[in-house]
Amino acid sequence: MEASRASLRIGERSAPETDASHDQKTTDILDACKWKDIARLKGLAASRGGFLTDSLRRSAWPILLGVSSALPHHDSGEWKQLDRHRDEDQVQLDVNRAFIYYPNDQSNAEIDQRKSELSDLIVQVLRRYPYLCYFQGYHDICQVFLLALGPDLSPPVVARLSILRIRDFMLPSLAPTTAQLRLLPDLLAKADPELRRHVAGVEPFYALAGTLTMYAHNIEGYRDISRMFDVFLAREPVFSIYVFAQIVLNRRDEILEVDDLDILHVILSKVPSNLDLDALVASAAALFDRFPPETLWSWRLISSSSALKTARDVEVSAKQTEEQGHEFFLQQVKDIQWAETQDRIRKTVWMYRRPAQAVGMAVAVGLLGLYLRRNPAAVNSFLNAFIR
Repeated sequence: MEASRASLRIGERSAPETDASHDQKTTDILDACKWKDIARLKGLAASRGGFLTDSLRRSAWPILLGVSSALPHHDSGEWKQLDRHRDEDQVQLDVNRAFIYYPNDQSNAEIDQRKSELSDLIVQVLRRYPYLCYFQGYHDICQVFLLALGPDLSPPVVARLSILRIRDFMLPSLAPTTAQLRLLPDLLAKADPELRRHVAGVEPFYALAGTLTMYAHNIEGYRDISRMFDVFLAREPVFSIYVFAQIVLNRRDEILEVDDLDILHVILSKVPSNLDLDALVASAAALFDRFPPETLWSWRLISSSSALKTARDVEVSAKQTEEQGHEFFLQQVKDIQWAETQDRIRKTVWMYRRPAQAVGMAVAVGLLGLYLRRNPAAVNSFLNAFIR
C-alpha cells in the first residue's frame, strides 16, 4: 500500500545507532515479537530509540494491543453500510486539520489521500463501536497509527486501543478524564513539595492536551512521537501522567521564577520541543517506581472500571476482549451517573440544611445514599419531593 511505503520514508530509523547495535536490537525486537514476549518488548520500547522503525512497529504494536495477527486486515468495506455515528461531522472537521507537521515529504495530492484514509479509519472504528464518543485530539492519535501501520492494519489496532487503553477519554462525560488529571498534583506533591505548592493555584488541566492525545498534539516530529508511542503502548495507560509530571519537574527552575497564575498555566501546558526523549522515558520510569499510582491519594477516586486500572498490567489487557471493554465502559457510565447523583443529593441537602439537625442529617444522608444506590429509581422521586 502507498501509505505503508510513505510511513517507511517518514521514520525508518528513529534514533542514531551504530549498524551493529541497530542490527542486534532489530533481531531482539523480532525475536520478542515471534514469541509474543510482552515483558521483553516493554524493555526494548524503553531503551534507546524504542522500536527503531515502522516496519518493526508493525510487528510490535499489534502484539502489545492484543491483535491476533500483524498481517494486514483487509476490509471489504461493509462498515460503510453501518449507521452513521453521531460525531462524524466533528471527525471531518478535525481530519481537515490533520497532517500539519508530518509527513513533510509528500505532495498535496498524497496528503489528501492520507486524510481520506484517516477519515475512513476513525469512522470505521466509531461505526463498529457506536457507544464510543469521539473527542477532539483522537485524530492526532489515529494519524500516527495510520502512518506507522498503514490503512489495512490500523483499524483493529486502533479499535483495541480505544476500547481497552484510552476508553476513559471516549465516555459521554469528562469526569474520568478530570479524575486522571487529579493524579498529577498528587505526584508532584510527593516528588517535589515546594514545586507543588508553587503551582497549587493552577488547575492540572494544563496537562489535558498531552495526556489526552498521548502527546501527539504536542510533539511535532513524527520520529519523536512514534518513539513515544512505543513506550505508551508497552506501559500501563497511567504512565502518560508520569511523563507529564517529569516534564514539569525538569522545568523546575523556570517554573519557580514565575508567580502569575495565567502565565504559569501557559508555561505548564507547553511541552518543550527540545526534549531528550530517551532521558525523559528513563526519568519518568524511575518516578513511577518511586511513587506508583497506588500511593497517590486521588488513585482511590479512579473508577475500578477505568482503563487506568483494568489495563494496569499490559499483558492482561492484551488478552482482554472488546466485549470486556464494552462491559467496563458501561460500568464506568454507571459510576459517573452515581457520582452525579451523589453530588445532586449533597447540593439539595445543603439547600435545605438546618444547623440544629447537622449531626442527624449527616447520618440520614449516609443511610439515604446507601438506599438510593440500591434503589436508583427512587432518586428522582426524592429530589422532586425536596424541590416541591
